[in-house]
Amino acid sequence: MANEIIDITRYLKRESVSDVPRGAMALWGADGERSRFALPLWRIIYLTEAERGLLLWSDAEVPGDRVQTPFVVLDLAHEPAQTDLDSAVIPAFDLNEAPTLIDLDGEGLVVYLGSRAGRAWTLLVDGGTSRTTSLTPRTREDVLFLAGECAGLLFLRELAEEADSTGVE
Repeated sequence: MANEIIDITRYLKRESVSDVPRGAMALWGADGERSRFALPLWRIIYLTEAERGLLLWSDAEVPGDRVQTPFVVLDLAHEPAQTDLDSAVIPAFDLNEAPTLIDLDGEGLVVYLGSRAGRAWTLLVDGGTSRTTSLTPRTREDVLFLAGECAGLLFLRELAEEADSTGVE
């Protein structure tokens, strides 16, 4: 990760990669402490030229469970934020696997964050299909760093446990 202060004007000057109206930003499930996910998700969306970032969980205790439940969504293309997704695009991860980034060939990317309390957690970034090349090593490193921030919020600050207590699932 670069050792510099975030200069938001650099992001605002970027040419739009889609027909999304400038300034469109919708958060879903980001009440209270969950709002801390907004910045790392936004940075990942920017780095990958995507439109939407989602933190998802699935039931780790059900073998082969592919049903992904949104936890937090940041959508730069729709108001309100779109929470629907095709769970089939998300690969099944081994629960003991280390955090892994899988580039979905220009359709987005998925990062396995880990498991806790019977849930497997992933980060999905999709939309904005203008990216036609693989992520550079530097971008992959930055995305993994930011995904690590999300995992830290989930597991170290115990926000993953909120999936049970808030009713927002």
